[in-house]
Amino acid sequence: MRVQTTEARAKSIRPYLEKIVTKAAVNDLSTRRLLLSRFNNDKIVVKKLLEELGPKYKERNGGYTRITKVESRPGSGRTVAVIEFV
Repeated sequence: MRVQTTEARAKSIRPYLEKIVTKAAVNDLSTRRLLLSRFNNDKIVVKKLLEELGPKYKERNGGYTRITKVESRPGSGRTVAVIEFV
């Protein structure tokens, strides 16, 4: 999964994503309830986290995302970056 955004926003999102994926690596009832509370009872997102992303990164000790600088926006001059899962 990839998202194109500004570099500052990508850097601010990264710690949040890292913590969520680390929690999703443990698939139990308390984790499910915690993730449901964080994502406003969106069961589809929580199911994807617990069944796809959690097991995929279970053996990895952090560093689940990558930020790649792409270009500068012509109007504002801000650096555009892509944040994606490794």
